[in-house]
Amino acid sequence: MNKFNGLTTDLGSLFRLSDAKTRSISPENFSGEKGKGGMAKIGEGVASAQAEKLGQGWKVNPFVVIKAGETFEMANIEGPGAIQHMWMTPTGVWRHTIMRIYWDDQATPSVECPIGDFFCNGWNQYSHVNSLPITVNPGSAFNSYWIMPFRKRCRITIENLDNVDMVLYYQVDYTLTEISEDAAYFHAQFRRVNPLPYKEVYTILDNVKGKGHYVGTYMAWGVNNNRWWGEGEIKFFMDGDKEFPTICGTGTEDYFCGSYNFEDVKTKQYKEYTTAYAGLNQVIRPDGLYNSQQRFGMYRFHVTDPIRFEEDLKVTIQALGWRKDHKYLPLQDDIASVAYWYQTIPHVPFPKLPDLDDLEVN
Repeated sequence: MNKFNGLTTDLGSLFRLSDAKTRSISPENFSGEKGKGGMAKIGEGVASAQAEKLGQGWKVNPFVVIKAGETFEMANIEGPGAIQHMWMTPTGVWRHTIMRIYWDDQATPSVECPIGDFFCNGWNQYSHVNSLPITVNPGSAFNSYWIMPFRKRCRITIENLDNVDMVLYYQVDYTLTEISEDAAYFHAQFRRVNPLPYKEVYTILDNVKGKGHYVGTYMAWGVNNNRWWGEGEIKFFMDGDKEFPTICGTGTEDYFCGSYNFEDVKTKQYKEYTTAYAGLNQVIRPDGLYNSQQRFGMYRFHVTDPIRFEEDLKVTIQALGWRKDHKYLPLQDDIASVAYWYQTIPHVPFPKLPDLDDLEVN
């Protein structure tokens, strides 16, 4: 029998004993070392004034301040092991706060994403998410349950691109344990095009080389036309596909596990939903004044149906609406996305992240 490594993912294995070591990194224990939590002294921590009458051990350093334009190293963990849960609640502009994760001392990150988009909140407005891999809870509590194994090292940074300082509360929960040979590395990549050029197809992911499996999509979709906007098909080109993909969907709302315009037939309005694997978690409606555009946030996680590839992968989606004569209309929308997948490393370096102006949600 194989020895259990403690990477519990369901109730069916929760009872099993393991030699894995549980650790956690937070501002109260920057290194995650055993027996080193809550040691900040009065005068050292950011909440020293609040705790001065209680002393060491009484919530002296519960958060960090990341200065404008600076990068904070949130975790630096020597493996082997796996991230099992991350919680954080950031102030500031979520689209201007960039999370990067590096595996096994790779020169380029395997995760590079604005923090709001990674947690399915791409519009800088809170939206509840109740899925298995990602939850977002009141008031702005971001949680990731993606299992992220590594063999040598995990390094996580948070960059504040904005021109004002931000506050970050966070906790990274992980295990130190042996990692099996067939374990792949977690990746997440952000993209944005605003507006999408006429008749162009939006690319969610491209130039992935290696063996792996695609596990999820988040999209922040801003609509620039009237009428229904979600007729476009998602396509997965894998392992040498050229003009035509192996997997071709039937419509945008179909891919996100909805149907017929995401419409509540009683109210004639979009109906938000958030489920274990798919959701239309956010609908931002025009207010008749400055918030003039309709915006949507959607996720689809391939937990039970990962899309496996042997050599390469490309993922695209059409932006397609309707003309008045009931013909298709290629749309020129504001579209951002996060692709989530596992693969072998080294990976192909990601495209350059958009600059501050091109990241901005206006």
